[in-house]
Amino acid sequence: MSKELRVLIVNRLGLHARAAARLVNLANQFKSAITVTRTDTGNSADGKSILSVIFLAAPMGTELSITASGEDEAVAVHALAKLVWDKFGEETDVY
Repeated sequence: MSKELRVLIVNRLGLHARAAARLVNLANQFKSAITVTRTDTGNSADGKSILSVIFLAAPMGTELSITASGEDEAVAVHALAKLVWDKFGEETDVY
């Protein structure tokens, strides 16, 4: 059994190198196997591999499916989805 959440990339630069590094660093804190998939192309990446995640080349507006399988799968997918929803901690809205 596995857990999946779909998220939309909302930061301006998309899943660039620094954002991918944050995703991978967070993914590596969990024991579960983690897969990140572009829903538009079906291309998948090992969520614990920086090169694999960067090669997704996901710009702003791309929908990703984050899937985790393992003992901490629910916590993992929610933590990774929150990172994406929080724009990888890079952007703050200034009004």
